[in-house]
Amino acid sequence: MKIKKMLVSTTAAVALVGTTSACVTDPNTGEQHISRTAIGGIGGAGLGYLLGGLVGGKTARIVGAGIGAAAGGYVGYRMDEQIRELDEVTAGTGVEVSETPNGDGILVNFPDVTFAVNSTTISPMMRDTLDGVAQSMIDYPNSLIDVMGHTDSTGSEQYNLDLSRRRAESVANYLVSRGVSRARIETIGYGEQYPIADNSTEAGRSQNRRVEIRITPITEEDVEAAY
Repeated sequence: MKIKKMLVSTTAAVALVGTTSACVTDPNTGEQHISRTAIGGIGGAGLGYLLGGLVGGKTARIVGAGIGAAAGGYVGYRMDEQIRELDEVTAGTGVEVSETPNGDGILVNFPDVTFAVNSTTISPMMRDTLDGVAQSMIDYPNSLIDVMGHTDSTGSEQYNLDLSRRRAESVANYLVSRGVSRARIETIGYGEQYPIADNSTEAGRSQNRRVEIRITPITEEDVEAAY
């Protein structure tokens, strides 16, 4: 029997989230809410995959992507600016944009409706949104991109792992088709390993079926260290 990943209580999760910079501000209303990604990470399998380093390592990827221009000033104001623009292009779509829990990047969470059941074909309703995200990546070139696939716990662990990998690749290929450099992108599938909601309910499973895009700004110091 598969061991279920236990979730902490909502109260405990909210208290802990307060220490991880996990509040998201709506740029249109100014209201703040807790990122469900952060709540799920704390209550589920942990925030390790978001707090860890870039997939494949930062140094090799900076060199491979040819990021050599001075990137000073990108972190901070310009990251805030990109978050605001991403909020605008994803408004009303169910896509969630926030800072990563440690504040060193941007997390774009694409919901279950991005794909049909058991499919890796991006739904027409999400293509326009991905077009906007791709354009933002082009406009802000001094960053590296991780595309991360997740599933619910329905089905075998191996099937879920494979599906999550293929969906991450599908999103990455779409971004490349819209002009984003493939050298900036890495993909990974986590399967059912990192739930953000309770897999015992359909609503929870729907939240867990997702693709996340992590955008990590590269600083001038990062470039100097890489070369």
